[in-house]
Amino acid sequence: MSTRLTVGTVLVTAAILAGSASAASPLMVGPSTQKPVRTFQGYYDGHKDRYVITDVSNKTQATVWHVNFAPVLKGAKAAPEQYFVSGPAAAGQLAVFTSEPGETSYNPLWDEIVVKWKAGVTPVLLTSDTQIAKLAEKHMLTMTDPHIVLNAPITSVGSKQTVT
Repeated sequence: MSTRLTVGTVLVTAAILAGSASAASPLMVGPSTQKPVRTFQGYYDGHKDRYVITDVSNKTQATVWHVNFAPVLKGAKAAPEQYFVSGPAAAGQLAVFTSEPGETSYNPLWDEIVVKWKAGVTPVLLTSDTQIAKLAEKHMLTMTDPHIVLNAPITSVGSKQTVT
């Protein structure tokens, strides 16, 4: 009797484990490998997040950045903005995100917005979309939408930092 109970217990345990494994990963994605991936940093609400760029809807940028050219991305709707400063910038300037993982508005696709300081304005470090919007309202900088969409998932969310 105890042998049957042990065999039965083993069979039940094996069935549970097999069911858990298939529920956790029902799709076959193939074997995994680990390779270094080029990452970048960008600001979000005063802290730095790390991200990768995999695809872009602009062929020139794809070539320069050594990423995939994906023209279909250009048709993406409701992508949050990612701001890139062009021209003079404060020391340490990075791209600025309008969302990050964990927020309902997060999406790994980004509508690229080019930010430029107006002539005569001394650039300051831009670390949030709210700050950029306020400076644009004061006519200190301009924002241009070149209609380029990036696939640039944020891979790690940083900690708060003192940003001046």
